[in-house]
Amino acid sequence: MSMLNAVLRGLLALAFAAAAHAQSDTARQQAMEAAIKAADAVTVAGPSEVKLAAQAVLKLPAGMLYIPQPAAGQLMQAMGNSVDSSLLGLVRGAGDAHWLVVARWEAAGYIKDDDAKDWNVDDLFKSLKEGTEEANKRRKEMGFPALEIVGWVQKPSYDSAAHRLVWSMAARSEGRDADDQSVNYNTYALGREGYVTLNLITARASVEQDKPAAHALLGALQFNDGKRYDDFNSKTDKVAEYGLAALVAGVAAKKLGLIAVILAFFAKFAKVLVLVGAGAIAVVAKLFKRRDTA
Repeated sequence: MSMLNAVLRGLLALAFAAAAHAQSDTARQQAMEAAIKAADAVTVAGPSEVKLAAQAVLKLPAGMLYIPQPAAGQLMQAMGNSVDSSLLGLVRGAGDAHWLVVARWEAAGYIKDDDAKDWNVDDLFKSLKEGTEEANKRRKEMGFPALEIVGWVQKPSYDSAAHRLVWSMAARSEGRDADDQSVNYNTYALGREGYVTLNLITARASVEQDKPAAHALLGALQFNDGKRYDDFNSKTDKVAEYGLAALVAGVAAKKLGLIAVILAFFAKFAKVLVLVGAGAIAVVAKLFKRRDTA
């Protein structure tokens, strides 16, 4: 009799757990739908000029859509990402584009770029990998899978004349197939008081197709008069506590968590949205497309 009771208790526990999981997934789906509805209401279509934190202007190209705050933050939170004051907005492509660009302003101060000529990309990779492994502890505490760094998609390159940094890393969530990789394609524009990041998130197989959008956005960003990198005044201005290499190996390691939570979002929603085989950005893109078409 006690054995039967134990089995029944176990079955009941599984039933309650399944019901709770279904309710949780339903709540997440509702949160995503609400976030997309809020984003639709404030989306700015290119060509247009978007002001960024009283620091710069983004001349949004035709065919791209900008989602400002606070709707951008609501959408990020619906995908499981934490949001802070650095988030400026999100850029997505109209139509069938399955990529997302996260725009942030980091008031770090003036970034010295003299270490760019001496950096070793192998050392940067090692540091980035170690930093990600340390950040995985926090991700697991939050219930998200660990993130595995796969390798460079584009090794760090710096344009000292334009003060632009570009680098890209492929990663995947723990337990996912080897081919199921996501990419952070990172572009940075340095200014007098900090820097703007335009972080393209896409699938590994689509990065060559999608990265021109990131470069188009980077080229369309111009700092305001007095806010440019060359306007720096060594007597009065704040200098950042880290150099250019840290934007790849140090600060960036923490922000790679963005990949992990978006991949985790897909893992949780794949069955609910019946979109197995697509990436998380494709999930969001298709939800947006339904409204674009309507």
